[in-house]
Amino acid sequence: MRIERTSSKMSIVQKIKEIEDEMARTQKNKATSFHLGVLKAKLAKYKRELLLGPSKGAAAGAGEGFDVSKAGDARVGLIGFPSVGKSTLLTKLTGTRSEVASYEFTTLTCIPGVIQYNGAKIQLLDLPGIIEGAKDGKGRGRQVIAVGRTCNLILIVLDAMKPLVHKKIIERELEGFGIRLNRQPPNLTFRRKEKGGINFTSTVTTTNLDLDLVKAICAEYKIHNADITLRYDATADDLIDVIEGNRVYVPCLYVLNKIDGISIEELDLLDRIPHYVPISSHLEWNLDSLLEKIWEYLNLIRIYTKPKGQIPDYNAPVVIRGGDSSTVENFCNLIHRTIMKQFKYAMVWGSSVKHNPQRVGKDHTLADEDIVQVVKK
Repeated sequence: MRIERTSSKMSIVQKIKEIEDEMARTQKNKATSFHLGVLKAKLAKYKRELLLGPSKGAAAGAGEGFDVSKAGDARVGLIGFPSVGKSTLLTKLTGTRSEVASYEFTTLTCIPGVIQYNGAKIQLLDLPGIIEGAKDGKGRGRQVIAVGRTCNLILIVLDAMKPLVHKKIIERELEGFGIRLNRQPPNLTFRRKEKGGINFTSTVTTTNLDLDLVKAICAEYKIHNADITLRYDATADDLIDVIEGNRVYVPCLYVLNKIDGISIEELDLLDRIPHYVPISSHLEWNLDSLLEKIWEYLNLIRIYTKPKGQIPDYNAPVVIRGGDSSTVENFCNLIHRTIMKQFKYAMVWGSSVKHNPQRVGKDHTLADEDIVQVVKK
């Protein structure tokens, strides 16, 4: 049975390679867009099969040392090639000892630590070194990236001596596992239906997708009835991502480590990489800037509670995600689920209101360092 499974897996890997080779040989132009779109759909299906195996419940990756419970206000994963300095960085930021040595594959399990910053507890995971081909099941890469899918932020740690080569390889591996870095979900609607065929509409003049290509991609998934609406010039990859439905969209920082080993001129060139922070974990250079960037990319905000007739508690802020998640209702639910049952209104001091204090309802959006007093019925 094991031989059959191995053979099946190798067969899928071979099919993936054949499709990738054919895509590499095919010139990218309008005449070949249909063919490439169909190949991309086939490729996505095979990659999902490789990851999940015969049973979708047996997802890739909870091996020994990888079943780490979520803790704190957010989870950050350190991903990178062996010996780029992840273990040293974990130790410097959290005080947690992860075995450090000058040879590759020192870390064989997932090592958790906690960063205390701005009153928040941020879980930092030192994941085993990723290698090229991880998405094909080599090394511990599948488990590494499976944990990476659960993170609120990914730090790709790069060696300043060879950053761009490693960056491209790791991005390709993460893409193969359905992780989309620093991107928003496609702004298109896909809805299956029982009959009526493929109904394709667009609110813009689209050039990447047309009805024939949409039908061909859907046919690869044996979808013959669906409503699809585009709100921008979407690509075949965007449509495939929505159909697959298992993509995760994660902010990412590129941590350029060991900058003490390169010149100022080389550092200036590397400064053109977007979303990057240069550091030396060994010499503790620029770690404060890294922490500031982590806070910014996690989009966390601090809310201080104020009991009636008392001063605000500045020592223990309630940390929540910013944006649409930072409503008064979500804030109350984080404190205790029963608060909203007795909620009447809230008094808020801070930058989210025009007057201090201001009476607001449960849908009010809070800002960093607001002070909130909940008034019950």
